[in-house]
Amino acid sequence: MAVHDHPHRRPGFRFPSVHRTGTAPASAEPTTAAATATRAYVFAGLRLLTGFVFLWAFLDKTFGFGYATPSGKGWIDGGSPTRGFLSGVAVGPMESTFHDWAGAAWADWLFMLGLLGIGLALLAGIGLRLAAVAGTLMMAFMWIAEWPPAKHLSDGSPSMSTNPFADYHLIYAVVLIALAAAGAGATWGLGRAWARLPFVSRNRWLL
Repeated sequence: MAVHDHPHRRPGFRFPSVHRTGTAPASAEPTTAAATATRAYVFAGLRLLTGFVFLWAFLDKTFGFGYATPSGKGWIDGGSPTRGFLSGVAVGPMESTFHDWAGAAWADWLFMLGLLGIGLALLAGIGLRLAAVAGTLMMAFMWIAEWPPAKHLSDGSPSMSTNPFADYHLIYAVVLIALAAAGAGATWGLGRAWARLPFVSRNRWLL
């Protein structure tokens, strides 16, 4: 309840009025502008870092740089980006389904195109809504594959889950949605130019 709306306030008590002095609005404007600019830069930085996460995953799995993907095991060397992860799923309601999908050509292409598309969209600052939808769907499948709620794997061994709900897949999904909602492509990106394109202005879901 707002204090100044209370019917029993004391007659002698007054809150200072910013409209009477005229100084607060003037000083508030630069502060608000600075906060808005800072927020835009923070979201832009977060967008670029997240984009690099997805693009790097694509590059490492494609060329086998020796980080998550060993040298000589990249996609171009005949390796499968999905076989190792999906065949290793050992818990959850889709365990057998993921085993069936592991190494399938359609799964490899869909996964890799998703990583590439999301990474490029975030780095360029365009198509953030599509990137958010695709990325959230991808993160949801990966969350199900790891199934954090389980205390034990299918063989009875401890799952070593650190949290029954919130893991990094969920965080990435929320970040993607937040970036799209904030229009984070306008700063340090091509978001404004992209939005002015005729086919984008007619199809707002492409923003």
